[in-house]
Amino acid sequence: MILDIGFLDDATRPTVPRLEDITPAQRAAGEHLRDVHDHIRSELQAVKVLIQRAGTGLVSKAEIAAETEKLAMVANLRRFGVLCGQYCALVNTHHSIEDAYLFPSIAAISDGYRKVADRLRAEHGVVHELLERQIATLEQLAAEPTPAHFTAATEIFEALERVLLSHLGYEEDQIGDALGYYGLV
Repeated sequence: MILDIGFLDDATRPTVPRLEDITPAQRAAGEHLRDVHDHIRSELQAVKVLIQRAGTGLVSKAEIAAETEKLAMVANLRRFGVLCGQYCALVNTHHSIEDAYLFPSIAAISDGYRKVADRLRAEHGVVHELLERQIATLEQLAAEPTPAHFTAATEIFEALERVLLSHLGYEEDQIGDALGYYGLV
């Protein structure tokens, strides 16, 4: 399992200097990015609560399926058919857009932004691996709500939560203001 991921070490993450004199209009693009990330954070919290309920035996496999159907991530999965399984489509779609459009645009600004974009792309791979593992542990927990399955689902979720929340914050800090400042969004 991936439970101790070096990507969480901020000392290994490239940084760019803070942009000065950002106007409110330029800052709006970064705020929009934060809004999208806040939606991802909200759905991550919903999954966390679902894991806790499943681990206590308070929710059945059918109830898990019904509750995950309500998540926007699952609706996106059904619409676009991404690889992450039941609940990661929102994150995958978001990361795919960043990888295909946003990061190449950011990387073209300077060598510093290229290093940040490369790191963010690499972190996407870690996030997606954890999402796939999370799906497997959730399915196992739903099929057999044993203490061992609950522990496995919880361990993966905690790793995913640490990595994803850290990644989102790093991305916002490093490229949020640049999006509007350089007219990328």
